[in-house]
Amino acid sequence: MCSISSRWQLPHKLQSRRRSRILRAALQVPPAIVTPGGAAVADRPAPAASPPPSAVANNQSLRSTWQHRGWVTAGCAAVAVAAVKSAAAAQESGLLAEPLIAAAAGYLLADLGSGVYHWGIDNYGGAATPLTVAVALLPFDLFPGNAAVHAFAAVFAGCIMFSQQFHAWAHGTKSRLPAAVVALQDAGVLISRHQHAAHHRAPYNGNYCIVSGVWNEFLDGYKVFEAMEMVIFFKSGVRPRSWSEPESAWKEEDDERSP
Repeated sequence: MCSISSRWQLPHKLQSRRRSRILRAALQVPPAIVTPGGAAVADRPAPAASPPPSAVANNQSLRSTWQHRGWVTAGCAAVAVAAVKSAAAAQESGLLAEPLIAAAAGYLLADLGSGVYHWGIDNYGGAATPLTVAVALLPFDLFPGNAAVHAFAAVFAGCIMFSQQFHAWAHGTKSRLPAAVVALQDAGVLISRHQHAAHHRAPYNGNYCIVSGVWNEFLDGYKVFEAMEMVIFFKSGVRPRSWSEPESAWKEEDDERSP
């Protein structure tokens, strides 16, 4: 009797995935979605055919502009001001433990913040969705000298600002990355290609954190983003892009041996 019953029991993860697939299948709706309030919301259009690699490489919209460089420069200046104020306050007070702990907390929470932002952009936003570190950090730079506050702000904002660069490095091969970047990836300080590759494999709805990736296991294990997607869908009728099959160019194989 025991062997018969155990034969039909699936592991918990498989049961969870089956329930998720059944729920998503039940939520397949026509292009016009009617919200609880009666308003129709247009569904996301079908993905266009993937452009050839040469077209992507020559896409002018992917190149940095003077406006981009200006905002990055302003962001770097704001981070530098916060770091200098933290160092000055720590030297004056003689306390080093508090700013170091605050900096570590900023680093950990930046990974979580990068995941939330990445999830939002992938599913509901676009390349034009703004995130301006310089403006967000300005109130902290005007805050009176406090070593812990400024250390947290500098590290958190710096990691968020450069998270897309960490993301880009996670798409590169080791032979083409700077040695220092490879060392940081191998040490787990920055997310590696091996870690991030899971984001580009089915079911395409996890591994969103792109600083160190330390939060991914917790967020994916407890299906935090899937729960948020369900709340948004039932409240507004808007479906996330992760519920649709992605373009082939968006998929990526996990191959550390690529040159």
